[in-house]
Amino acid sequence: MSSQKIPILYNIIAALLGAFGQYAYKKGAQKIGIEPLLSNYNLLLGILLFCGVMVFFVLGYKMGGKISVVYPFYATTFIWGTLIGIYLEKEPFQWSLLGGAGLILLGLFVIAQGQKV
Repeated sequence: MSSQKIPILYNIIAALLGAFGQYAYKKGAQKIGIEPLLSNYNLLLGILLFCGVMVFFVLGYKMGGKISVVYPFYATTFIWGTLIGIYLEKEPFQWSLLGGAGLILLGLFVIAQGQKV
């Protein structure tokens, strides 16, 4: 069995790109109806970032990534999204956000331990 470390890393990078893609979509959505769609650079950036997500998925699977092991690491997108919300959008911190992130990380730890990545 090939190592899952690099495919997992690729899925974490994809998650980071995906979270910033969602942020770009949010910013772009605020400009819909105000500026022409093709000059809404935030929406276009979001599309580009999600193309990057797909590239990292493909690279990870090409390297032998097992979908049951590497894809769950894309769930870190929720953690990145939370951090973006707190730091860039100035959304209020809530302890439940930290608890949810901790549960995601715990689940990923269990998956990784079961595979001896």
